[in-house]
This record gives sequence, C-alpha cells and structure tokens, in this order.
Amino acid sequence: MSAKLVGSFPPQPDRVWCAVPHPRLPLVATASTDRIVRIYSLPDFSLISNIEGGHRRSIRSVAWKPNTKGESVLATASFDSTTGIWHKLDGAADSRTNNSEEGAPLNSEEREEDEEWRFAVVLDGHDSEVKSVAWSAGGSFLATCSRDKTVWIWEEMEGDNYETVAVLQEHSQDVKIVAWHPEEELLASASYDDTIRLYREDADDWICCAVLAGHGSTVWDVSFENAGSQSRLASASDDQTVKIWHRKPKVQQEVMPRQPSIIKQADDQLEDWEEQSCLPKAHSRTIYSIDWSKRTGLIATASGDGQIVVYREEELIEHGDANEGTSSKRKEWRVIAQVTSAHGVYEINSVAWCSKWSTQGARMDEELLISAGDDGVVNVFELTI
Repeated sequence: MSAKLVGSFPPQPDRVWCAVPHPRLPLVATASTDRIVRIYSLPDFSLISNIEGGHRRSIRSVAWKPNTKGESVLATASFDSTTGIWHKLDGAADSRTNNSEEGAPLNSEEREEDEEWRFAVVLDGHDSEVKSVAWSAGGSFLATCSRDKTVWIWEEMEGDNYETVAVLQEHSQDVKIVAWHPEEELLASASYDDTIRLYREDADDWICCAVLAGHGSTVWDVSFENAGSQSRLASASDDQTVKIWHRKPKVQQEVMPRQPSIIKQADDQLEDWEEQSCLPKAHSRTIYSIDWSKRTGLIATASGDGQIVVYREEELIEHGDANEGTSSKRKEWRVIAQVTSAHGVYEINSVAWCSKWSTQGARMDEELLISAGDDGVVNVFELTI
C-alpha cells in the first residue's frame, strides 16, 4: 500500500501550522504564521475565503465546533495569548453539500456572498502563547493550552459569552496540545515535561484523573481512538516514538452494604492508564503530529524528517504445539505506507484524516490525508493498493 499525492491547496506565503477538516462539510481551515485563517474547498482544492483581523501574531491552531446547526463556528489560538471565536451562517454551500444527489460547486460570486465570517469574541487569560484549542465532543466546552504551562477549560453560555470553569496547572512546562475524547468529556494534554495528563469533571471542579509517563522527551501530539469506554490514546514525541496507551477497566469489588452518601468521592474519577505498545520506529526526527482515524482505525504521523507514515493494527495467529493443535492470537502494529519528502526539504507540522468528496460535493467512502508544512503548502494524499 502507498500514499499518492492527489492535490495541493494554493501555497501560502509562510509556514502553515495545521490544516483541519470541517466535521460535516467539504471544507478545510488552516492556521498560519501570517495571522490569516484560510478556508479551502476539498472537492477542487480552491481557496474559498480568508479570515483575518482578529489576532496580532501567528495563529497556531484552529478547531471547528461540532454539532452546530445553521452555522459554522471556528476557534483560533494565537501567539498573541488570545483565543478567538468566529461565526458564519451556513448558506447555499451547506445546503448543496448536504444533498449528495444535487450537490454542485459554487461560483465565485456565490462563494463571496456566502463566506461572511464574524469575529464574535476574544477569550483572554493566558499569560503567553496559546498553542492549541479544541472543542469537546458535544461542543459545550472549549479547551486551550499555552506556553504558560496551563490548560484552560471554557464553557459556552448564552449570547457569545464564555465562562472560565477551570484553570489547570498540572504540567511543569510548556503545554503543546489539548484533545478531547470523541465521546466523553475527557480531556488530554501533552507537554514539554514529557507527560500526558487526563482531566474530567468532578462535582463542580475539573481534576487530573491520570498521568501518562513513558516518553523520553516532549510529547507533541495525542489522538484518541473512537472505541467507547475502553478507549486508547496514541501519542507522538520528540523522542521519535509513537506510543499507544490503554485505559484499564475499573476493578469491580464486592463490598459490604453501606449507607448512601451525597458526597462524591474524588477517587471515583481517577483512571488507570498503561502503555500498551510502542509502534515500529519509522521516523528519524521529532514526530510533530498524529491522527487516529475514527473510521478505519489507521494511524498517521508526520515528522520533522519530512515523512508521513501510516500504521495499521493487524491480528496475528501464533501456532503452538502441533500435536495439541493449539494457537493464540495477538495484535501488532505495522507500517503500511510511507511518504518520504512529503513537503520537499521542509518539516511537516500536521497530518489529519478527512473524508473524500466528489467534485459535485458528495461525501464518499474513502479517506484522504491532509498535511501542512513549513513550505506554506497543504498537500492531500490518498492511500492506494
């Protein structure tokens, strides 16, 4: 299996930090050093609109809000220590792409009229660069992290108001990334202190419910598997390794009956995570980005060595004693595709899975890989047999 380059978005004048697909529309948003968020069309790789004027320094991260109706909402994290919230009413583009039978590309006049973004609110609080922003699965919470070593959780209120519900200071160094579980209100953060921290709400407060330690250097990115209550988490590090962490089920113990208590025990929220596996070494420099496909279960990584690597978990059968006819099964991760020099001599900052769309705006069954690099280019790859 190989990954084939099928297209590129129009190049940008400066480094692209990340490229993030819309959860339900054929759109991709990019964060760039030049303080502009660009919205691209996936069917034809064209530039649809520029979003600018909200930040004074580089935009490091963008995140589409899930479960919105009638509008698109975008959060932006900037090196100017602020987070921005942008709104756009969904018009002709959304209605057409939602109808796979009648979908049709918009002409330039329709696009210009439809793509009116409004800078709704600025979230202040961090003392230094905001490195990452992420919405919870239901869209009720927004998480940000910063060079100031903190993770903030914001809750959306009425009328474009956001309330700070937690300021978490568990990390001892720069926090690189925040990511929410795809089904639960469980938040992960990764840091320059080589650890991953997990948080969940306990009564009226948010607590650190697990610490994942095992990497030998900065953890740059994390990505959850979409597999229900026994989820796993993948992490990518400066130590050039990719690790899979497994949440162990809570031990059910029989205890003597006791009087019910209205006080919620903090221990009930603690979780036990352990390292399950370390993927085959394929990178020679820092791994900056990792994405675990929620559809196929494939993992993609991108690195400062210019490579994109795709891994697949395979079930192997080990035969035991031939006379007894015994055998056992185990799972093992294997590299199934590698793209060298995916952005020429430049480093790759992000990689993400997204749906493939037809030129008529219909969602297809296949997936694509989107990568963003220091060369200002966003490339699109397709896996081929």
